[in-house]
Amino acid sequence: MVESWALLGTVAVLLGLATASGQWLRRSDSPLLDRRAIDAFNARLQAWWFFSVVVAVAFVAPGLTIALFGLISFWALREFVTLTPTRIGDHRALFWVFFLFTPMQFVLVYLNKYEQINTYGMFSMLIPVYAFLFIAARSAFAGDFDRFLERIAKVQCALMICVYCLSFAPALLFLDPHPPGGPSDNARLLGFFVTVVLASDLLQWFWSKALGHHVIAPAIDPVKSWEGVAAGAGSTALVGALLTWATPFNWYQAAMMALLIAAMAAAGSLTMSAVRRDRGELATGTYVEGHGGVLSRIDSICFAAPVFYHVTRYLLGAA
Repeated sequence: MVESWALLGTVAVLLGLATASGQWLRRSDSPLLDRRAIDAFNARLQAWWFFSVVVAVAFVAPGLTIALFGLISFWALREFVTLTPTRIGDHRALFWVFFLFTPMQFVLVYLNKYEQINTYGMFSMLIPVYAFLFIAARSAFAGDFDRFLERIAKVQCALMICVYCLSFAPALLFLDPHPPGGPSDNARLLGFFVTVVLASDLLQWFWSKALGHHVIAPAIDPVKSWEGVAAGAGSTALVGALLTWATPFNWYQAAMMALLIAAMAAAGSLTMSAVRRDRGELATGTYVEGHGGVLSRIDSICFAAPVFYHVTRYLLGAA
């Protein structure tokens, strides 16, 4: 239990320092500062405070944490779908996506807590196999073939990123095989993951602003640079090594896992920026007025969660 409180304290300190820095930058009068980037940074911190509370809940009520992730997933899916207009032929498929496949994914994640059931095979296949086929078939039955591939691909992509990928974050609470320390170790594993994603977001933003001379994709993200991603990933690996005590890994495995999370987080952030630019949106939704929706806040988690889950599962000795 001491380790759990220490992890939560580490997250609180990290967020406290970042929040203080963000507020100081916001009040600074320097014309060299990008006001829009600073506002976006502060808005992202608000979302990370929320995720920290979700992680804290995991130590006492893991089922509630899964339910909260399910609500976040539903909200993000709604935002993703609204980025591109749908046709009448898509609406019935979307009904099943929202009210069957999305809740069922998180129900199966929760049921994995029972060793006699072991739903890993089901929740890892539900969306990429059954939902994938169902969406195409149900849209075809509607009889509308205009831009058919484009329409179903959008729905399938939304479901994969916003539901399937995100669900692997709370799935860490009932990972099979379990970490050697029991349920509290599972909660700390989720805490480690969220902390490292948070650190990666903050460090890559900071280093991109401080060292960024070669922007990766200026038309997509004018801030994220090769130097920022590299320095941020290296700094994140150090954070991971320092948090070894909160994981079932040794220090170099924790560092490598943090490095992997940082790489996937950067990929997720850049990918979702590309989606928003493609649809003519600078940000999704209205989660923070003027600074994007929930989808803009969870892009890093969505890309990093399934990779972290499966690599961890392999390291813990899954067949």
